[in-house]
Amino acid sequence: MRAGVGHSYGGMVITNAATQSPNVKALVYDDAYIPAEGETVFQINGAEPGSCVTAEPSTFLNLVPYPGGPSGDVDAYLKWAPNGAYKGLQDCFANGVPAVQARLVAAGQRPFAVSAGSEPSGAPVWKSLPSWAVVATTDHVIVPAEQRFMARRADAHITEVKAGHLSLITRPDVVTRVIAAATQSVR
Repeated sequence: MRAGVGHSYGGMVITNAATQSPNVKALVYDDAYIPAEGETVFQINGAEPGSCVTAEPSTFLNLVPYPGGPSGDVDAYLKWAPNGAYKGLQDCFANGVPAVQARLVAAGQRPFAVSAGSEPSGAPVWKSLPSWAVVATTDHVIVPAEQRFMARRADAHITEVKAGHLSLITRPDVVTRVIAAATQSVR
């Protein structure tokens, strides 16, 4: 592998997992968290106003206990329907995605263990590896101002794209081009 690529929470994963993977030579963050050491997903979501996932969790999440999980932890699934300030999955998470595809996104979503949102990041590998960031300018989950801040802090090559949180679906051409550039830069 030449480039580690992460979307959304996947940014937390590549930031930490790549420290154990010497074959990763570059990082690509697509509408993703780019944490500094000690930061959590919940902190990042609340750092700038406007994220659609900072309300009281039961307004936008279906919370489901899972077998073998730590006491009190639950899996979280985004709700489809609007609820109070939460505009619903299509307008929050899948803005810009056609309704039919947004329904498929909702039906196929993987759970997010709520405990993962408060787990602090380790030392970021982006301090020693070149990084790229695709910043979605209409993202309602990780607001663009926060994406830009994290990307600048990581000294990432920034590509902005007019898209919501799922630019990998709505603008795969841009995301693919950035991944290819990162991969080619470390040959």
